[in-house]
Amino acid sequence: MTGNNRMKPLAIGVLGSGNGTNCQAIINAIEAGTLNAKIVCVLSDVEDAFILERARKHGVPAEFISGEPFRTKLDGAAEQKYVKALRRYGAELVVLAGFMRVVKKRLLKSFPGKVVNVHPALLPSFPGLEAWKQALDKGVKITGCTVHIVNEDVDSGPILAQKAVPVFDSDTPKSLHARIQQQEHVALPEVLTSIALGVYDLDAPCPTMFQDHCCCAGTGRNAKGKKK
Repeated sequence: MTGNNRMKPLAIGVLGSGNGTNCQAIINAIEAGTLNAKIVCVLSDVEDAFILERARKHGVPAEFISGEPFRTKLDGAAEQKYVKALRRYGAELVVLAGFMRVVKKRLLKSFPGKVVNVHPALLPSFPGLEAWKQALDKGVKITGCTVHIVNEDVDSGPILAQKAVPVFDSDTPKSLHARIQQQEHVALPEVLTSIALGVYDLDAPCPTMFQDHCCCAGTGRNAKGKKK
């Protein structure tokens, strides 16, 4: 992926564990012609995850690959299976769309700087699980979602885009999460469109370099999100 405008569709591999609404948002953008990309595969660590059915309905290859023996991370032989599958399908970019495992070094090194995640909070606030509940517990008035590059530290890679969501006094975890997801469905396709158009160059020293502005400036990290 280079900074030049590309005619070839961006080849995306999606990893997910659940309902797959963010995957559906990507599919919708592709089918609407606003995103020059192709989902080459959808992989899930949950055998009956609805994301697999969504993919198959749209003719996208979909596979269940167990993450065992680990419960919360993708590591060891299981991680290698995911890497092999992504390479077999020709993925250029890996999108974590509700993938409930921490990806480790092997996958990140296989797709350096090309693993993207959407997180339901305005990072660096509220990393980790159930970020919408964290926001409610803290009593913040604004939360949102973040699309970022994945690195070896959880929810700490370079930020590509954010969308703000107000928190209402009447909010429950369910209602707040639903509104955050609505913005995820906007932010993630927008970022992928920028990558496909070369606005974000994931092969550059900094993926969001534009007119001498770097997303890593002042963070103490380099373009891949690692500490300098």
